[in-house]
Amino acid sequence: MTVSMETWSSPDRLLAPATLFLLLLLFSTALNGGARAADVALGSTLFASAPNATWSSSDNTFSFGFTPSPDSTSSFVAGVSFNGVSVWQAGGPGLLIDSAASLHLNQSGDLQLLDASEAILWSSRTSALGVTSASLDDSGNFMLLNGTLPVWSTFDNPTDSLVPSQNFTVNKVLRSGEYSLNLTKSGNMTLKWNDNIEYWSLGLNSTYEANLTWPTLSILPIGTLTISDDVLSSPVTVVYSSDYAEGTSVFRFLRLDSDGNLRIYSSSGSSVAINQRWSAVPDQCQVFGYCGNFGICSYNDSNPVCGCPSMNFDLIDSKDSRKGCKRKLEISNCTQSIATVDLEHTKFMTYPPESSSQVISSAISACRLNCLTSTPCVASTALSDGSGMCYSKTTDFISGYQSPSLPSTSYLKVCGQPLLNPTVSPGDSVRTNRWRLPVWVVIVAVLGTLIGLILLEGGLWWWCCRNNPKFGTLSAQYALLEYASGAPVQFSYKELQKSTKGFKEKLGEGGFGAVYRGTLANKTVVAVKQLEGIEQGEKQFRMEVATISSTHHLNLVRLIGFCSEGRHRLLVYEFMKNGSLDNFLFASEERSGRLLNWEVRFGIALGTARGITYLHEECRDCIVHCDIKPENILLDENYNAKVSDFGLAKLVNPKDHRYRTLTSVRGTRGYLAPEWLANLPITSKSDVYSYGMVLLEIVSGRRNFDVSNETGRKKFSIWAYEEYEKGNVQAIMDKRIWDNDVNIQQVMRAVEVSFWCIQEQPSHRPMMGRVVQMLEGVSAIEKPPAPKAAVTDGSASTSINVSSSVSALSILAPSAPGPSSTSSLQATIPSVSGRTFERVSSSLMMTPTRFEDS
Repeated sequence: MTVSMETWSSPDRLLAPATLFLLLLLFSTALNGGARAADVALGSTLFASAPNATWSSSDNTFSFGFTPSPDSTSSFVAGVSFNGVSVWQAGGPGLLIDSAASLHLNQSGDLQLLDASEAILWSSRTSALGVTSASLDDSGNFMLLNGTLPVWSTFDNPTDSLVPSQNFTVNKVLRSGEYSLNLTKSGNMTLKWNDNIEYWSLGLNSTYEANLTWPTLSILPIGTLTISDDVLSSPVTVVYSSDYAEGTSVFRFLRLDSDGNLRIYSSSGSSVAINQRWSAVPDQCQVFGYCGNFGICSYNDSNPVCGCPSMNFDLIDSKDSRKGCKRKLEISNCTQSIATVDLEHTKFMTYPPESSSQVISSAISACRLNCLTSTPCVASTALSDGSGMCYSKTTDFISGYQSPSLPSTSYLKVCGQPLLNPTVSPGDSVRTNRWRLPVWVVIVAVLGTLIGLILLEGGLWWWCCRNNPKFGTLSAQYALLEYASGAPVQFSYKELQKSTKGFKEKLGEGGFGAVYRGTLANKTVVAVKQLEGIEQGEKQFRMEVATISSTHHLNLVRLIGFCSEGRHRLLVYEFMKNGSLDNFLFASEERSGRLLNWEVRFGIALGTARGITYLHEECRDCIVHCDIKPENILLDENYNAKVSDFGLAKLVNPKDHRYRTLTSVRGTRGYLAPEWLANLPITSKSDVYSYGMVLLEIVSGRRNFDVSNETGRKKFSIWAYEEYEKGNVQAIMDKRIWDNDVNIQQVMRAVEVSFWCIQEQPSHRPMMGRVVQMLEGVSAIEKPPAPKAAVTDGSASTSINVSSSVSALSILAPSAPGPSSTSSLQATIPSVSGRTFERVSSSLMMTPTRFEDS
């Protein structure tokens, strides 16, 4: 219980018996479940110079007072905090104050933040509402009360944060600088810059939008964001934090940060430290205006950095590059010719509402010339992704993003000669300041540095290779750099030829080359993939390799390095000791010793799902695998599952994989989603279908396209669903491992999840993140509808052969055929197993049941 400081202003004051009895009564009420601490009396004051004196909640978890600013040791913020973490600020998050400030609840009921001269910095404006006291409850809501009735509260006047038990409705806004979060009447959360540019939106799907009356956004203590409404039977979860439902005393809250990103944070115990658990915009450079006007956002390793487009611009504030840039010579005052600065791999972001009038179809050269000759145009961006789109910027605010993976070129008007930013080398500073030092000092310093570096490199070489007599003159480049930076190591063709002993020990062969076992100079065993039929140039190949190597996950095969030398294109992967999953699932009776028990199989199914979830939902750019099958699920020495071949389809054929004709379809019979055969758009839901087929095979231990007398000559998935409806899950389960150790609940979950994944309509399949939740048992599973056959065996339709290598280690099985015609496809890529798949001439039937979270 917290008592006003004025109550104890005199150490000699004695409490009257009636007053003492009243205080004891209030104290007893608080101990017996009171929802808030003792009321704060009118006239009470808090001082920034005494930050430990606060108005606290009854459980002492929340406090109202002054908290040191995390950005400055001499500044404070005034408001509500949880264990030192600020969740509401008087005057907003941008108002920092010094130690002379104070918070005063005056006699008229107005809560005021005052500076040293008692000038009002912020006010609750409640002097006419009859406020009699104030109180902070256990949920963190600070209220000004008229008797027992709240007339003003922090929950009704949010700043930049949302805490559990706090409702966020359509008429409220979270704000941080120029950024704001709103909730629309259709149930969408939207992030805006300057209350105008909408750069992110997330909410309910279209089936709810026309029916909502007054939606409410809430963050639950377990770490989920939900939207509720009177017309909804229950709240709908739209976001899960990465640690949701973990821990028993974790405080989670939603915050709109000053960088324009919306994040969920968690804090545990008494520590002030908070951990980020979710962010609305995974790529910070995609936040509009992050680097200010004319600022260009790029990445230094994993951190976003801001800079100017060229030397025709200066930073507005040299100490804070996020404030943007300004032209040295304005276009309106230009007496010289106007030109454009050409910025490769750069785009100027365009979001609604400006995008409706600024997007046109234009060639790259025309995109530049149209802007150069048009007076309103300030800058333009030409996309090189095959869409032919040109974005014309006519506003005075330009927000840029630069990345080697962006297929776009941007043009920015400047006055006079374009002056590109120079590439600064380490020696530039020495040359610039040479006049300040005698020449002999510079010479001695340079020679000393060179000698020191030579000695250091020689010492490292001797230490690492002194016991290796066979090392000879082989370069130690990758031995020193491997694993150091996380970037892929570039090998020479001669190095890989020597490490594989002339490419003698073949591990397998796919549609785009063979896989060989190799041993690097540092004794690391690797799998070397020789790629064939690469259509990309040197620069594009390196960019795609960088994209693949940037994916790091426990359940993904790691790319160690590559070779791009002349016509040679090779990829170097980590070696997986136990090979591919198909060697264990479909082992013959004489190889029964390679059978995996249910516990290991379920771990493989869950690990595979997590790996695919990372590719779909956690990467900076979504990666659709296009060929999920047991041959592409590899096992390490501990039987941990790792997905291989991700990103290879795009590497081999750079065209957009989402739109394919039948002649360019990739994949393997038995795992292809129906949309492949119907010439429909290919999305991540196509991988979900393939995973569902693999999951059914993990449970049953048999190929999903096999038919037998046991299944009544029916496709196995159709027969398995019939047995599931009868409650005969044991018939679906692999009879070779059926025993008392099988967890029947896990088997049932896996079977039901597989049927959800192989639904004919993509909208009826769950996202892979939801698949993981259902397998783990944290998300309820409704009864799935019966899957329909997407391929009719024996029909007289077009047949296409696809390589289906079942080698002992399928590090890089083919993802997509190179040639476009059926005849050339069959000639170039032999069908190893002789399997074919066919296109159905009739239209696909609609499944009546829709998966809610699709």
